Amino acid sequence: MQRIISILITVLCLMIAAIIHEVAHGAVAYACGDPTAKEAGRLTLNPLAHIDPTGSIVLPCVMALLGGPVFAYARPVPYNPRRLRHPVRDEVLVALAGPASNLLQAALAAAILRFGFLDNPSALTWVASNEAILVVLDVLSTYMWVNISLMLFNLIPLPPLDGSAIISPLLHNKAREMYYRIQAFAMPILIAALYILPYLLGWNPIGAYISRVGGALFDVLLGL
Repeated sequence: MQRIISILITVLCLMIAAIIHEVAHGAVAYACGDPTAKEAGRLTLNPLAHIDPTGSIVLPCVMALLGGPVFAYARPVPYNPRRLRHPVRDEVLVALAGPASNLLQAALAAAILRFGFLDNPSALTWVASNEAILVVLDVLSTYMWVNISLMLFNLIPLPPLDGSAIISPLLHNKAREMYYRIQAFAMPILIAALYILPYLLGWNPIGAYISRVGGALFDVLLGL
């Protein structure tokens, strides 16, 4: 039962983090002159406008049950680079907006944890005897870790992740075309890195990257 509750908390945190991530892309695109997301009704935090049943619910639940790294995605917010005022610069800003929103969400959760509880000895004493507050702390720490993981995962420079969108506008035309061709193989490569390589080699490169870098960032945000 505890495992089911933990999975549900993780999936809920992932859904919220992924939705805000996508809205951030659209909001920055709108600020840079592209109203595509606004015209599509996607500049809203209403989950019904963003949830992808497979990517937001089924995929993270299955991954959690399998015991591997868990990630989720919402329906990508549409934008048109041709409508941006400064295409090269603004494409990078739009791509950075999603991971930046995850960092801000993680920092907010860390601030509540740190200043509301960790830096308050009397609060810690009270928390230890209050099961409801312990659940809140668990949700906050999960939300913090989910956002850090989502940020780091999206910064991987592999299409269609944000990391590739940050790099691709800076490439020359031929290099960019070649980079875009990789997009057709992106998901198989990611699945292989997440599940097949760990099975064959006993080592998960993406998991190790997120665990080490994310763990260090987690401690920094909490002031540990």
